[in-house]
Amino acid sequence: MKSVSPGFAFLATLLCLSAHAADQAPVKKMDGMLVDAKGMTVYTFDKDSANSGKSACTGGCAANWPAVQAGSGELAAPYSSITREDGSKQLAYKGKPLYTFVKDKKPGDKAGDKAMNMWHVVTD
Repeated sequence: MKSVSPGFAFLATLLCLSAHAADQAPVKKMDGMLVDAKGMTVYTFDKDSANSGKSACTGGCAANWPAVQAGSGELAAPYSSITREDGSKQLAYKGKPLYTFVKDKKPGDKAGDKAMNMWHVVTD
């Protein structure tokens, strides 16, 4: 029986960890709402049309409402992604792009809920 070199074992461990990280969902349910990997509240924007593949929040809007990044892993329904104007991948839920809000300072904050009657916490 051959022994495995420490370098090979380390590489195999890294590959396993990378594969596991890809399986991690970019958002999760917590306290009845969706949050990102840091526990920050996730929102949808009424000006976005579901399944359009586009975000209506660009420029200054995007500075205040950062896109939730889709990551590189496979997405299963009800999640999908859109390609933003800058080429980045934004996570979508039921076809609607997802965002966080810069005024939410800690996990659980929902300062953006119902902002301008256009932004909504994702609850289902």
